[in-house]
Formats: sequence, structure tokens, C-alpha cells
Amino acid sequence: MGIATTNPANGDVLKTFEPLSDRDLEAKLDLAQQTFLNYRTVPMQQKASWLNRAAEILEAERDRFGKTMTLEMGKPLKAAIAEVEKCASVCRYYAENAPQLLADVSVQTDASHSFIRYQPLGIILAVMPWNFPLWQVFRFAAPALMAGNVGLLKHASNVPQSALAIEEILHRAGFPTGTFQTLLIGADQVAAIVADDRVKAATLTGSEPAGISLASTAGKHLKKVVLELGGSDPFIVMPSADLETAISTAVTARMINNGQSCIAAKRFILADAIADEFIDRLVEKYRALKIGDPLLPDTDIGPLATPGILKDLDQQVKMSVQQGAKVLIGGEPLSDRPGNFYPPTILSEIPAGCLAEHEEFFGPVALLFRVPDIDAAIRRANDSPFGLGASAWTTNQQERDRFIEEIEAGSVFINGMVKSDVRLPFGGIKRSGYGRELGKEGIHEFVNIKTIWEK
Repeated sequence: MGIATTNPANGDVLKTFEPLSDRDLEAKLDLAQQTFLNYRTVPMQQKASWLNRAAEILEAERDRFGKTMTLEMGKPLKAAIAEVEKCASVCRYYAENAPQLLADVSVQTDASHSFIRYQPLGIILAVMPWNFPLWQVFRFAAPALMAGNVGLLKHASNVPQSALAIEEILHRAGFPTGTFQTLLIGADQVAAIVADDRVKAATLTGSEPAGISLASTAGKHLKKVVLELGGSDPFIVMPSADLETAISTAVTARMINNGQSCIAAKRFILADAIADEFIDRLVEKYRALKIGDPLLPDTDIGPLATPGILKDLDQQVKMSVQQGAKVLIGGEPLSDRPGNFYPPTILSEIPAGCLAEHEEFFGPVALLFRVPDIDAAIRRANDSPFGLGASAWTTNQQERDRFIEEIEAGSVFINGMVKSDVRLPFGGIKRSGYGRELGKEGIHEFVNIKTIWEK
């Protein structure tokens, strides 16, 4: 696929870009390396000032940046604007907290003085996806830049204007030109960048195949990688749950970003005692969602990002039905309009062995499973190759404790929707990846944790 902005609501190609030549790419790598030698010594206070200025730009121009995202990948404009505001929040968080998070830590040993110091590594490559075009990048860039690293961004090829906007924001904020650069390149150029001695580490958010490819290349060159990959998050509802809140949240948790989120709730695991009521009301709420132009304020569901994503999702649903699953609502692409539109869909009565048990459905499709008790709920939740997030709804303290302790995931939310929070570490286990972003753990991923021992 070429590097272009293609409006997923109608298929119009709005702008195209030429990929960087090998010569231009080399110049950017060289600039990043030369910049790092000076940038690593910039006082923390100065970096914080620039990052706060980036937050101000994001907030002042939220409508512009939000519209760019909507035109490139189809999320409702109101959600895109909220994403811009969240990017501002992560900038402010690390501007305020990085000095403390990166401060020397004294440790009592047999030395007269021993401590831990956190120092930058150098150039970090970020390979980022299209589904949250600004947020995925800023949650990497803010801590990496505050730690003294410099960044290279290889963004998804269908969001080039968002990628260039991020570079623009950081440069306008005052960061030197070489501290953060967007690389308009194809996926086939990533391996050579990872192999380059000047690049010290990489981070990727995206698909399993992309993560495996990057990690394999990085492993050959002994480079650290942080991976945030797919998810098939369980949403467990027990008999004691506040059903009204759980159902309302279930709609948002599945339909966020037109269903295209790694941490969207995908598998709804329902206790038999409340399953019938939950399902009837969920179908009713899905039916009320408005599908349409994502630029309009009353649109709930916009298009999927690309025709390929639409095709893949449609094939998964059709195969699940062939294997015995039942469609309660939706189930077919919308052919009455241009664009990549797929309706809110619910699959139930999913049989054992059906692909819907273990594959990630990246779009507005909810998968329903009934269970008799908490033991079965936990088994079903953990019966997945993924382990990103999980949500459980109960007012029973013993059930809460068991979900917290026994669910295999990087995050467990009790009576709430799974979401990322700048103050908390974010990441997964199993095939959802490894490493953490955000919080204290996020800023420590790309530093040399240096031990100092003095006699």
C-alpha cells in the first residue's frame, strides 16, 4: 500500500506522499545521532518546558488535529478531539513527573555511596499503528524525550498527515529538529533501521505478525523492544453486577474507535442468571447506534479504516456463522453507501472450536459466551492467546479478589471499562506483547538503569 490519506468514509484519496529515498533516510539517521549527543545534556527543566508547550499546541488546535485523524482513519470526530486532549495530558504528566521518576535512587550497600542512575539510550525507533494515530505516538514520545532519548517514527502508511503533524507539534514546541523525526517509509525499510548501530531500541504497537517481525530483527542485533500487540479482552458480568451500568459500558467498550482498539471488550462472558436480560438490552442498544459520516457530531460509528480490515472482519464473521455461531444483529457489510462501513454485530451460541473463541475481531463485533459460575468465567477469560486487558463486573468481594488474582492479563478493571491512564503502566502478556508504556514503568523502558558503587 502506498503512503496516502484515503478517506475511509468514501474512498477518496486526499493526499499522497513519496517515500523517503535511502539517501534521505540516511540523512535523518545521521541528524538523529548528532542531535542526541547534545540533547542528552539538555536540562530537565528545559525539556519539560518544551513538552508543556506541545500540550498547549495540542489543546489550542484540537479541532484541526482531530479532523486530520478522522479523515485518515474514520474515527468519529468527537472521539478524535478527545484523543488530542489525551495526548496533551500525557505531555503534561511527564513534564511534571519525569524529574522525580528519573531522579537518582540511593541504595544502602557495603559501599560508602551506591545509587541507581537513569540515563538515555539514544535513538529509539517507534513503529506505530493507525487506530490511535496521535495517542499511540505521544505516549511513547513524551517519556522518551523527557528521558533524553531521540525518536524516529515509522507510522502506518494510511495516516501520513497525522504522522507529520506530530513532528510539527514537537518542533513548534521548541524541541530541536533532530529530536523527533517522522519517516515516511514502507514496512520493508524497517529492518535496516533496526539493524543500524545508531538505533538502540524499538517499540511497536500493532499486529502479532508485525511484532514478531520487529522482535526477530531486534533479537538478531541484541536490541531491546517493547511490544503492544493484539487483544481479545473479556468483559465478565456476574449476577451481582450493576446491570444497567454494565450494559451501557459494554456498548462503549466494544464500539470505541469503531471497534478497532486492542483493549476494546471483545468477548462478553455472561453468567447464566443475567445473560438473557443482558443480551436483549445489548441488542436494543446496538440497534440504536447511528452509523454514518464520522465528521458529523451525532455519528456513533464511522467506517473501518481500510477495505482490507472490512474484508477480514467480514470473513471472520461469515466463517464463525458457518461453524455454528448465531447472528443476533448485523453480520453483513453495509452495501448501501460508499466507504468501509460494517454495522454493530453480535454473535452468540459460539460453539467449541469456532475461530471466534480465540481470534481477535478488529471491528464492531461482540462475541457472547454464557457460563454457569465464576470458575467457568475465569476459565473462559483465560482461554485466549491474548492477555492485554480484562473487565469484570461484580459487587461480591470474593469474586473481585478472584478476578484480580486469577485473570491472566496486563490490566484488570473491576466495574469499569479497560482504558489507558497516563499514571498507570500499560501493556500485556502472552501474545499481547511485553514491556510497559505510561507511568513510572513506561519512562524506565528506554533508559540505561546504571548502578553506581563508590568506596
